[in-house]
Amino acid sequence: MKKINLIGSTGSIGIQTLDVIRSHPEKFKLEALSFGRNFEEGIQQIEEFKPALISVSSDDIAGKVKKEMTYTAPVLYGQEGLVEAAVYGDADLLVNAVMGRIGLEPTLKAIEAGKNIAIANKETLVTAGHIVTEMSRKHGVKLIPVDSEHSAIDQCLHGDSEKEVSKLILTASGGSFRDLSRKELENVTVKDALKHPNWNMGAKITIDSATMMNKGLEVIEAKWLFNMPYEKIDVLLHKESIIHSMVEYIDGSILAHLGTPDMRVPIQYALSEPDRLDLKGGDRLKLWEVGALHFEKMDYDRFRCLKMAFEAGRAGGTAPAVLNAANEVAVSLFLEGKISFLEIETFVEKALDSHTPISNPSLEEVLSADKAARSSVLTYLN
Repeated sequence: MKKINLIGSTGSIGIQTLDVIRSHPEKFKLEALSFGRNFEEGIQQIEEFKPALISVSSDDIAGKVKKEMTYTAPVLYGQEGLVEAAVYGDADLLVNAVMGRIGLEPTLKAIEAGKNIAIANKETLVTAGHIVTEMSRKHGVKLIPVDSEHSAIDQCLHGDSEKEVSKLILTASGGSFRDLSRKELENVTVKDALKHPNWNMGAKITIDSATMMNKGLEVIEAKWLFNMPYEKIDVLLHKESIIHSMVEYIDGSILAHLGTPDMRVPIQYALSEPDRLDLKGGDRLKLWEVGALHFEKMDYDRFRCLKMAFEAGRAGGTAPAVLNAANEVAVSLFLEGKISFLEIETFVEKALDSHTPISNPSLEEVLSADKAARSSVLTYLN
């Protein structure tokens, strides 16, 4: 029985993580759970899984949870509560499924507590990958990828020596607007952007997929997860989302990971690895029905956010933190209808251009750069 702490339970990854736990009650037990403001979904999860510790975003949500609960357990709130849910008890694994930079502190505290991390929170490694990976080595903690692309690479590598690897190849669906020209992107709407052709994801990730920032953040993650220089990381446009990623070896051979676009597959493997479990209710890949797979070289002029992510990653230091912070704010502004779709990349570019990266930054310097970038992006509205 593997004991699980889950933060971000009411988001897309969190809900699907609970589906995996529900399907294998003999393998997994939920110890602690946290969610934001989605009370209706959260209280249903609490009543079904009865975690020993609960954390929510605010005091008022905590009060509502306490009134509705049919059993007794501590209900915490805020950042302190989020951290407590991450490190709680004798859990074997933290599943970090929160959205945004807020996931960094609970990850670091859970590493200090000796818990392995199933990491779906891209921003943790993007903003402070050098700190997170060093701490994981120091405490003997595993960082287990949850993203389908990184899970695919991890399974293809299967412990192979870095010296044998020529290239990591992440695939990208291209998102909602992959067939539109930049001219056609000028008047797209939020509703249009939220229609992902292949995956069922939350709003922020779906927008990031449309701008290709999501893939850019994954490139930076891959650098830290697999200790791979950016020169050996590539991105390939693959509209079907059947091949999730590939590893090219120095002898020219390529291992590819194929499967249906179902996030429960990498989530379940992150929970059960190195063992595999039956995916209950999942569709099997039938290549004869797919018929053909298509690939295109990435157009970095078309997808400027991806290009900026590579540039920020190579610049290093605090640059990736600024990239991520500016993007989080810009995406929020777009979802609120305050800026256009193309202004997302414009605002991120302005934030990066105005920032001088600090090499090998401390955690305090990372957080300071993050805060400054968020403030600066808001000034671009004036």
